[in-house]
Amino acid sequence: MRSYSVEATTSRGIFWMFVTGLCFVSVTVLVRYIGPRIPAAESAFIRYLVGTLLLLPVYYQIVKGKLKIRATAMMGIRGVSHGMGVILWFFAMAHIPIAQVTALGYLTPVVVTVAAAVFLKEKLHARRLVAVIVGFLGVLIIVRPGFSHVSIGQVAQLATTPLFAISMILAKKLTEESDPLAIVAGLSLVCTLTLLVPALMHWVRPNVVEVLLLSLTAVFATAGHYTMTLAFTNAPLSALQPVSFLQLVWASIAGFVLFSEAVDSYVVLGGAILVLSASYIAHREAQIERQRLKQKKQQAKRVVD
Repeated sequence: MRSYSVEATTSRGIFWMFVTGLCFVSVTVLVRYIGPRIPAAESAFIRYLVGTLLLLPVYYQIVKGKLKIRATAMMGIRGVSHGMGVILWFFAMAHIPIAQVTALGYLTPVVVTVAAAVFLKEKLHARRLVAVIVGFLGVLIIVRPGFSHVSIGQVAQLATTPLFAISMILAKKLTEESDPLAIVAGLSLVCTLTLLVPALMHWVRPNVVEVLLLSLTAVFATAGHYTMTLAFTNAPLSALQPVSFLQLVWASIAGFVLFSEAVDSYVVLGGAILVLSASYIAHREAQIERQRLKQKKQQAKRVVD
């Protein structure tokens, strides 16, 4: 009975990660359609402002004490980091094909492994180190420096990686003690405040259509962050990472159908390599965590005996 429960929970996590991919591809499509006329910081600010307004019922529950917010400092750090990354992400989405944006985004979980080794003093074992190197090889295949022009959009998307890596690490940590709705609400509020000043510095008056489309990105993005949090809550990263590859499939199809963007075989190959690298890293992390828990139980048993 217990194994069935675990399998059912993991299946829910995979389903929510599948929905997350569709939501984030929808955001990319909408921002790509709007184009670069609206500065990236302003587009991101409008998106998060609308998202925050959509979450007013959640904030009401928090004020009334029905929903508890914990680890506020961690939420604050995550929101500032994510807000800075979103500016670069919106810029990249408006300047390079959406399949490239999506494929380069797979570098984030690879960088998470390196960051854990550097800042958290975690051991970077040989097999995981090879997976990291393979991941960076995937990036080189996508960008192809020396063989093709490296665009400012590609640089911007790569620059989002460490910022979103911080957000990913903290998001997973927050799911251990906070309600998913509270996590999403905290991110939305802090990001809105973080983006306010950069948005006002180069404000361009948006037209009605642009406001409506950016509002729609808020709906999809807010839903995506919530479903991603549900996925993290229900399943380990090792099970979720391979599912995220479908996001590249949807992005390639959308780019081809909606924007006549050619399906770049290098982008698909590099993205696939990045997903394989991230999936292996997540698998190794899960194995190490199981071994750690097993050793902890054995030590507790010896103490009792």
